[in-house]
Amino acid sequence: MPIIELKNASCNYILEGDGKETIVFAHGLLWSHWMFHNQVSFLKSRYRILAYDFRGQGGTTAKNGKYDLDSLFDDTVEIIETLVGKPVIFAGLSMGGYVGIALAAKRPDLVKKLILMESTTDAETLESISKYKMLNNMVKTVGYWPVEKSIMNLMFGKKFLQDKTRSDQYDFFLKKLKENNRYLIVKATEGVITRFSTEYHLPNIKCKTLVLVGQDDIPCPVEKSEYLAENIPNAKLMIIEGAGHTGPLEEPEKYNQAIKDFIEND
Repeated sequence: MPIIELKNASCNYILEGDGKETIVFAHGLLWSHWMFHNQVSFLKSRYRILAYDFRGQGGTTAKNGKYDLDSLFDDTVEIIETLVGKPVIFAGLSMGGYVGIALAAKRPDLVKKLILMESTTDAETLESISKYKMLNNMVKTVGYWPVEKSIMNLMFGKKFLQDKTRSDQYDFFLKKLKENNRYLIVKATEGVITRFSTEYHLPNIKCKTLVLVGQDDIPCPVEKSEYLAENIPNAKLMIIEGAGHTGPLEEPEKYNQAIKDFIEND
């Protein structure tokens, strides 16, 4: 995979496809650009696709030791300006959505359309922070194995988790999660769970926006996406039945079609 040397990070990315428009995919916490492999395969015959890893995940490392969302925002701006150089269709999931919201509000010159998947502008509650810190400390101390089930139950909806025919996929997805360096994941997680609310950005998002959410999302439940769609001036909401917090992996065909329709018809 190619690496782009940014000011404060060495960033792993893929750039595929051949089209006039560029779609940028930004992944959720604990994953990497790989989580969008279904969407990349589906869309790259018609669009140029840029997908990258955030600091501490996949193949990206921080040069300055920072993993906060402001640093991820700065990296994203630098990546788009360097590798694309014009407005993009930005698609972010959860953590990637946090960055996308800030990008569309603060740098509208870089975002032509915005797709938010399983995301929110809310800060974590004290209860959630406590829970995530406990999981984080266990990963840091002994590794992933004590918290594997808890993590998967947060990431995936009940339809996927209860489908015995997808048990091999479950095992493979868990393997992909565990490929991340656990010490860097701890830092990346800390940067996400200590974030502040960015609700103030919503009125400043002027581009057309698609808000996608899995019906059974636990970390960012449907009402959070409903709030986004109600408060972003030019947004529409789609609730995807059968998906949890990782819809592009759980229901790839539904997400592929929703993204394609939004880009081509809205």
